[in-house]
Amino acid sequence: MKNVKKNLPYVLFLAPAIIIYTIITFIPVIRTFIYSFTNFNGLSQYKFIGLSNYIQAFQTKNVVQSFKNTLIYAVSVPVLVTFLAILLAVILSGKMRSRNIQRAIFFFPSVISSLFVGYIWNFILSASKYGLVNSILTGLGLEKLPLLSDPESAMVLLILVSVWCNLGWHASIYIANIQTISPEYYEAAEVDGASAWDKFRYITFPMLAPAMTTSVMLLLTGSLKAFDMPFALTGGGPGYSTTMITQTIITEGIGANRVGFASAMAFVFLFTIAVVSTLQTKFMTRREDNLQ
Repeated sequence: MKNVKKNLPYVLFLAPAIIIYTIITFIPVIRTFIYSFTNFNGLSQYKFIGLSNYIQAFQTKNVVQSFKNTLIYAVSVPVLVTFLAILLAVILSGKMRSRNIQRAIFFFPSVISSLFVGYIWNFILSASKYGLVNSILTGLGLEKLPLLSDPESAMVLLILVSVWCNLGWHASIYIANIQTISPEYYEAAEVDGASAWDKFRYITFPMLAPAMTTSVMLLLTGSLKAFDMPFALTGGGPGYSTTMITQTIITEGIGANRVGFASAMAFVFLFTIAVVSTLQTKFMTRREDNLQ
């Protein structure tokens, strides 16, 4: 009884958040799981159909293609952003007079909505003659480039724009971590005659493990759930070349009134995110443990 009275204020403090989370997240997830085994169309009565939706998801061409696109995007963006963000963080942590201005310039794209950024770059890279790049090319008497109308270049450009949008934010995470590294490590390395590369390799990079765990987790989960940027930039096209699984789930669930089928895709996707996130966290935290 004494423990109950002691913990009661904490329970009451957490109760509103728990209730809201249950209503907004937990209950809808459970209902979605139930719908995934039915032929529910969002309107009429439904019946149990077993694993038919899950089997159909792996046999539908556009669903499989959207899964592949999502995995390509979710691997490419974190790898490129992590590499460039660390490099940028090291450079912007130097003793330059304009470093604060440069940090602000690189951070600015991260402040803008991804949806807005996608529409801006869609105007810049549009394959039509009205696209900014192609307008410049035609004005110079050169031929237009396919850009977003070509399946391969569309995916490459989508990845590059996403990297540009996320680079400044994640560089700031690494800059904050670099500033916590004791200068004594670098002073000792200089005494031992270490080069700039040696100091980065044996001091800076290993000490960035905590920031890398956070940054990669945010990038990985964000890339897997990406919807606004691909939708605004390419609309999922041309064809299904840049369609992400999130867009397919929405299209099937709302556009085609196949709520049961979309729910099955959502749970396959949820399982994929859970597995990938768990493995990534386990691997990255192991690097942190090695620092201790």
